[in-house]
Amino acid sequence: MGQIIEFKRPDGSACRGYLASAAQGLPGVVVIQEWWGLNDQICGVADRFARAGFNALAPDLFKGRVTQEADEASHLMNGLDFPGATHQDIRGAVDHLRRLGSAKVAAMGFCMGGALTIAAAVHVPDLAAGVCFYGIPPADFADPANIRIPFQGHFAGKDDWCTPAAVDALEASMLAGGATPEIYRYAADHAFFNQARGEVYDAACANAAWERSIAFLRRHLA
Repeated sequence: MGQIIEFKRPDGSACRGYLASAAQGLPGVVVIQEWWGLNDQICGVADRFARAGFNALAPDLFKGRVTQEADEASHLMNGLDFPGATHQDIRGAVDHLRRLGSAKVAAMGFCMGGALTIAAAVHVPDLAAGVCFYGIPPADFADPANIRIPFQGHFAGKDDWCTPAAVDALEASMLAGGATPEIYRYAADHAFFNQARGEVYDAACANAAWERSIAFLRRHLA
């Protein structure tokens, strides 16, 4: 359904991304990749958003590099310029969708992309909402207490990275900051939404999270 395009970052340089279009004027979603790269799974999520009535753009944060090996994925993530990804790639994707006619644009992402969703919710102007799947950035880069847009989070109860305690702290921080986040917790493993990872994929939890995400985005991007 979609295609690889190039769009402009705020600094004027180009970034690649996968664009799945629904129709001009419909709301937009920036889909932010996991540490595996811009792979078929993430492009498939963008296509799924397009079928649901959203224009979706997934920026290629690793500049064409994709892996299935955890060690290499960790290396790619640790080498990523997170401020650049937030202020340039993701902001550029938001701006591109707005230029295409999406009056309101949300960010959503998984794992690394979930952490970057929170960062975007703090730092990116013109973002209308954020949906985070099992990712939390360092508070010194993006403090969730500073989020001022509608926010929904989906977290796994059996997660040793975004632990239940970390999720509780995230929610408490946002509530203390005056936000009213929607936080959902699932009896599942980290990456439970990823159909390509059969060892952790949980269809029931993934479907529930998807329906909640779509309802949330339709409510806040209308």
